[in-house]
Amino acid sequence: MKKILTVLFIIMVLTACGSDTTNKDNNPKTINNDYKFIGESEHWEAEYSYKGTELWEEDDGKTAYSNEDSYELILKYKGSLEELSSMKKLEYTYETITESGSKTETYTEPPSEKVFTNSGSLEGGSKVSKDEVIQIIVKWDGFDESFELHNKVK
Repeated sequence: MKKILTVLFIIMVLTACGSDTTNKDNNPKTINNDYKFIGESEHWEAEYSYKGTELWEEDDGKTAYSNEDSYELILKYKGSLEELSSMKKLEYTYETITESGSKTETYTEPPSEKVFTNSGSLEGGSKVSKDEVIQIIVKWDGFDESFELHNKVK
């Protein structure tokens, strides 16, 4: 995984060095990315919201690149809350081309909601592209389902 990230970073740097990313006044160029990926399986539906900002600057003939991003994964059980009353453990993971994450929740009492969220942010990491397919895996009390999320607007 580190090798992939290193290669992607080198490609971004080399691309930045070979392109004119500033306007005529030599001001920085900002690119805002705002994507919403959606999908569902038999028992679950999910939405992955991604917001990222890329900044390209020219300084003394050198091009500099930086980025910040944030995401929120919302996972919703499609059945009734009563169907989850015996659930003791829920684990869900997501995987993009460049990163992945997971969350595990353990219950001593039945969950009080059918919606589960995971979110985060990163500065200087890899970005999610609008054409990515995000893999979701959900495991709960001996059951598991996997499905894909796709960008609803391209």
